[in-house]
Amino acid sequence: MEPMRQSPSPCSSRPSSPRTLPCETLGYVGIDAVLDQLKIKAMKMGFEFNIMVVGQSGLGKSTMVNTLFKSKIWKSTALDLETPIPQTLKLQAVTHIIEEKGVKLKLTVTDTPGFGDQINNDKCWDPILGYINQQYEQYLQEEILITRQRHIPDTRVHCCVYFVPPTGHCLRPLDIEFLQRLSQTVNVVPVIARADSLTIEERESFRRRIQHNLRTHCIEVYPQKCFDEDINDRILNSKIRDRIPFAVVGADREHLVNGRCVLGRKTKWGIVEVENLAHCEFPLLRDLLIRSHLQDLKDVTHNVHYENYRVCRLNESHQLPRGPGWVNLTPTPGGPPATPQTSKLRQQAQDDSEDDEEC
Repeated sequence: MEPMRQSPSPCSSRPSSPRTLPCETLGYVGIDAVLDQLKIKAMKMGFEFNIMVVGQSGLGKSTMVNTLFKSKIWKSTALDLETPIPQTLKLQAVTHIIEEKGVKLKLTVTDTPGFGDQINNDKCWDPILGYINQQYEQYLQEEILITRQRHIPDTRVHCCVYFVPPTGHCLRPLDIEFLQRLSQTVNVVPVIARADSLTIEERESFRRRIQHNLRTHCIEVYPQKCFDEDINDRILNSKIRDRIPFAVVGADREHLVNGRCVLGRKTKWGIVEVENLAHCEFPLLRDLLIRSHLQDLKDVTHNVHYENYRVCRLNESHQLPRGPGWVNLTPTPGGPPATPQTSKLRQQAQDDSEDDEEC
């Protein structure tokens, strides 16, 4: 007679293994509907994207932004000898709501007129760094409030497009100094402005020199190698890194070419088609910023650049201004900092003791 097998008691059961085993469903459950739920919620809330363009005057920054989103986002100003050059760098931001097929995008474009236009450009990057950190600070101040908003307005700069003058030589000391400082704070995408002023051979040679300068000075531009999550990201981003800086041409006028309307610039030798890869690499820049990496730009901004700023600020939290809804982030003397949950438990215990005394 075989001995009776005893079922294990619930008290002596071992914790389950952390391994996740595949499980086949016997019928339709509807788990895939969560994607539709996320889509509906995202469509209601809309999306936010903040971009900054940096470069000297006359490099076509405003035209490039208008071409990128096919809208009159920024009014370009023609160069006039009578117009005085601004003595200091002054940042200007404009916000538009763009809607396409029911998807709303709140786009904020920040321009930097006056950058690099002076004879002495010493520390001309300080206002730009100050503006970027100011947006981080505003988000942090909203985030640490006890009664904070359900949706914190995101004004942080998600991408900075840096326009390199088409000199055909290499990066200038101003370019190197700016990229070294900004690449540690924000996602930087360098582009060769007005690439139609260079031949194809000069453009490729200029690109290789810029890539060599970036490697020599340890400048990590977006997309960074250390943030590739899987093999597919690595393959895609490697192709992008090989083409950076993109040689771009901006145009906001349409011309008739072979019976079709195309965006381009009309010259004596013909029409430079903006969306033709044989003429310029504007489609690669558009795909990077909008079609393939827009959400990743926002994720890297929040999880890397803003997180670095948040950690530094919380380490020196005693210097934060005490405003309404202030949270004391420094440890209280004599014990660990009290969390809202422990405070509620202590208050409940005090209430229970008072009730017992009354009984």
